[in-house]
Amino acid sequence: MASFKLERRNKIKASIRTRVSGTAEKPRMSVFRSNKQISVQLIDDVKGVTLASATSMVKGIAELKETKTQKAEKVGEQIAKAALEKGISQVVFDRNGFLYHGRIKALAEAARKGGLKF
Repeated sequence: MASFKLERRNKIKASIRTRVSGTAEKPRMSVFRSNKQISVQLIDDVKGVTLASATSMVKGIAELKETKTQKAEKVGEQIAKAALEKGISQVVFDRNGFLYHGRIKALAEAARKGGLKF
């Protein structure tokens, strides 16, 4: 069962990646969600480098006694802050094959509230 879910997500991910690509001015905001953690990267696909990243495993967020959705919101705020410090205001959102609800949606809305446009 788990391999079927993973294969399905990888098909969706490949379909998304054919349409979504990031540049230095408008990087790709790639989100990864595991069972316990969530992380996000701003990626320049032209050069193949990560411009900024945020994760729920950092000290300030990991120690909080909050739900995973609330931690995802904190990560969204954190990536928005890091992007604005580097002069990035627009991104292309890559949900990485995950459904846009729950923690993914919470992270995206927090990043929008933090000042990112996508």
